[in-house]
Amino acid sequence: MVVAIVLLTIALVIVVALLAAAGAGKLARLDGATYPTAIIRAATAFAAVITLAATVTEVLAALFT
Repeated sequence: MVVAIVLLTIALVIVVALLAAAGAGKLARLDGATYPTAIIRAATAFAAVITLAATVTEVLAALFT
């Protein structure tokens, strides 16, 4: 049961990261950025969400052990 919860949580984090990246890329294009710049901004947003999730996981793991 724990493995299923972990896998679902990972999937949810990836979906949220992809949505944040898509939003950042779309906002960059609406702001007049070129496609390469929009992709860089989307990648930065994706990496930021994944990094934040990893940091929160690390903190929670330290609290529960």
